[in-house]
Amino acid sequence: MEFSLMGLDTPFLRNLQHILESTDDNTTGNKSNNGGPSRAYVRDARAMAATPADVKEYPNSYVFIVDMPGLKSGDIKVQVEDDNVLVISGERNREEEKEGVKYVRMERRIGKFMRKFALPENANTDKISAVCQDGVLTVTVEKLPPPEPKKPKTIQVQVA
Repeated sequence: MEFSLMGLDTPFLRNLQHILESTDDNTTGNKSNNGGPSRAYVRDARAMAATPADVKEYPNSYVFIVDMPGLKSGDIKVQVEDDNVLVISGERNREEEKEGVKYVRMERRIGKFMRKFALPENANTDKISAVCQDGVLTVTVEKLPPPEPKKPKTIQVQVA
């Protein structure tokens, strides 16, 4: 699988391609045989690549929109790490198979999902709300009010 962005071959895209092509069927431990990324890193990278999101900026907030079809709000975690990283994660499990029923086709994605977003400096991490409705998660991060502009200080010139 070849990745390019408008014909550009960037180190980021080469690394992403390497991560996605790495297999996690390694049974010798957490590191891959070729000294590449760990299985956990590859799993997390795949989870992030498979979780698309839209991000909107409004005058007073940032809004993150992620499709989460078939998930209950209890299956989704929204956290802030390191004071400025918004993490949306969770897991979609396969429903239990009933006796006498077999899959003819399985296309819906199962497993872990995760997205991380570095929040701007003006994001108020104390004012974050998350709502999941009709399979769409909407996370709203309010902005901090802009700092008051400093008023010029007038100094009285005295006669000597």
